[in-house]
Amino acid sequence: MKNTDQKLDSALKGPVFERRIRIRNMKDRVARYGIRFGGVSVIAAVLLIMFFLLYVVLPLFTSATVEEHSTFPTPGSSQEQTLYYGIDEYKESAVRFTQSGQLIGFQLADGQVVSEEHLPLQGESITAFSIIHEAQNLLAFGLSDGSVLIAKYGYKVTYPNDVKTITPEITYPFGEEPVTLGNGAISQLAVRFHDESLIASYKEEGGSHVYVKSFMVETSFLDDSLTLSEEYSGEIEPQVAVDYLLLDGSMRNLYVVSREGDADYYDLSEIEAPELIQQLDFVPDDDRISTIRFLLGEYSLMVGTEKGFVYQWFPVRNKDNVFQLQKIREFKQSDSPIVKIAIEHARKGFATVDQSGVFNLFHSTSERHLDEFEVDPKGATFVSIMPRANGLLIETKSGQIITYDVTNEYADVSFYSLWGKVWYEGYEEPTYTWQSSSASSDFEPKLSMMPLTFGTIKAAIYSMLFAVPIAILAAIYTAFFMDAKTRQWIKPSVELIEALPTVILGFLAGLWLAPMMEANLSGFFAILVVMPIGIILFGLAWSKLPKTIRLWVPEGKRTLLMIPVVFLLGYFAMSMDQPIENAFFDGDMRHWLTYSAGIDFDQRNAMVIGFAMGFALIPTIFSVAEDALYNVPRYLINGSLALGASSWQTMVGVVLPTASPGIFSAIMLGFGRGVGETMIVLMASGNTPLMDVNIFEGMRTLSANLAVEMAEAEVYSSHYRVLFLSGLTLFVFTFFFNTLAEIVRERMRRKYSSL
Repeated sequence: MKNTDQKLDSALKGPVFERRIRIRNMKDRVARYGIRFGGVSVIAAVLLIMFFLLYVVLPLFTSATVEEHSTFPTPGSSQEQTLYYGIDEYKESAVRFTQSGQLIGFQLADGQVVSEEHLPLQGESITAFSIIHEAQNLLAFGLSDGSVLIAKYGYKVTYPNDVKTITPEITYPFGEEPVTLGNGAISQLAVRFHDESLIASYKEEGGSHVYVKSFMVETSFLDDSLTLSEEYSGEIEPQVAVDYLLLDGSMRNLYVVSREGDADYYDLSEIEAPELIQQLDFVPDDDRISTIRFLLGEYSLMVGTEKGFVYQWFPVRNKDNVFQLQKIREFKQSDSPIVKIAIEHARKGFATVDQSGVFNLFHSTSERHLDEFEVDPKGATFVSIMPRANGLLIETKSGQIITYDVTNEYADVSFYSLWGKVWYEGYEEPTYTWQSSSASSDFEPKLSMMPLTFGTIKAAIYSMLFAVPIAILAAIYTAFFMDAKTRQWIKPSVELIEALPTVILGFLAGLWLAPMMEANLSGFFAILVVMPIGIILFGLAWSKLPKTIRLWVPEGKRTLLMIPVVFLLGYFAMSMDQPIENAFFDGDMRHWLTYSAGIDFDQRNAMVIGFAMGFALIPTIFSVAEDALYNVPRYLINGSLALGASSWQTMVGVVLPTASPGIFSAIMLGFGRGVGETMIVLMASGNTPLMDVNIFEGMRTLSANLAVEMAEAEVYSSHYRVLFLSGLTLFVFTFFFNTLAEIVRERMRRKYSSL
């Protein structure tokens, strides 16, 4: 005993022992600081990702900035009324069209006049003016002899003395000879030109009728000149005073409007016999119209009033399949009459100046008020937005031109347009819609995040409905009832499924499972009924067998008997497809759903996602839940069994409550993976951004949308930043549910820790 004590003392003392202690302490410190560093690094990396997403997304919600650039006297006579300002896209030069037909080209930097000329009016005077197409620089001038002159302005770039010079120039697509419309002076005019057709609507001074004429546009093979040949003509006797005459971009809708706000809406499908569709009031009885014009696309009417309101109206198809004008939005920032409305050339933005000289900048779709400032206390007479929406030109009553630089990249995005119902042009009602691109600048971007968020949750829920019961019940049986040897190869086999690439699962789901499910729809639903009933009946039949036969198969391995039973039941259910369809669905369940039940059906739908993505989630949920169940302390189980509880009672009363935090974590982990899954939903969901719980329709998720559209999004565009917002939403969504899951798990752990 004494020798043992001496050896123990020598082992715990001396340089060898001290060296071993120093090494161990050093390893402990390295491990401690290494773990801390790793944990902090992970947290820092996650925060950096979040901050980067915020850095990209935050500019979407910044307001416009407008800075004064230059001020100079109005080129030409400031006493003469301005009809229009044309501005080049480089913000270097502009042209002013006046009531007398004078065209004055000038530099925007200092107002220096660079050119002057007159329209070929043939001795007549301008009595009416119309913008044919703002983006194409086409204008129409109604003359005192009943004719109309069509002009197109542009810009000539020259380099005298190696200095770039931009000079406005005017051309006449249909020749310098005005086109005859009527016999008297034209007081109101609306002209539209498209491809091979031109339509002009006009009212003669002193007359009460509105006339409509259509012309065929013919192109000369010799010099590409255009000529007009009259085709049809019609006549309208309006019910209101004709103070404004507007023809929309489709050349089918004509609006006759009075300053009191009364309006007639005509259909010009048959020009010889225009049809009055609707009579309405654009403004309340105590208000009057001060100005009116079309928004980009020539579909929406922007009506400015003397009380400072701007109302947006456009045709909406009603339940009788007839278009009716509908007031969609209203904007107000002033009590003074709206003098002019200017529109952006590539977005649904517009600007106003009122009689008190206050400027306001808006975007119609996002309903954003972007800026407001006073231009001149004496008032303003004209406002024009430059072609790239990066500048403004305002003419004041003081005879000055003031130009501004504008930074306003993301006017078309707002919290309302991202998460609220928006009434888009041509739609029958406000909707949640994602439609991010088009070949036309007239397109109204539809960037609602709601269909994508809804699709993400829909895909996750349907897949969880398939995966959770199978995974949890399999985990219960494997951890508690299965013998150890069978468990040793069953558990790794199930976990091995998780190694399957999701792109392969998506490929199989989209190209094999979806068509087969559509062709055997009744059989798949029969599986949901036949499988549980068949398994219960097989278990009941097994329990009735003699004990000597049942003992041939050890209790822990009896689950293997279910494998052929499950396959046979599945085969039986699928073979019942045609008899079920013949008996209940007139021989075709797919056709019956669509045409009898009124349920839309897409081949790649939520049911396909439920099966395919649910299959991918099973290993994740099963593995975590099985570990939680298997690691329940044996003394709890043995104590319950010793007190007389059956295995099933022990499972329900002891094992499940104790393992419930781990089971809950498994479910939330599976849900988190379902929310973030990309390839399966990308390939098998149809990628239709719809908000419909219908299991037979597809969806588009946030992650799939990122994969589809990020590669083609213009860098730093609104679309690009909204896609990053999708990523941030997914990040916050996952963070929220994981935090919630952790809170619930901790409470459950504390509740059952006393067992």
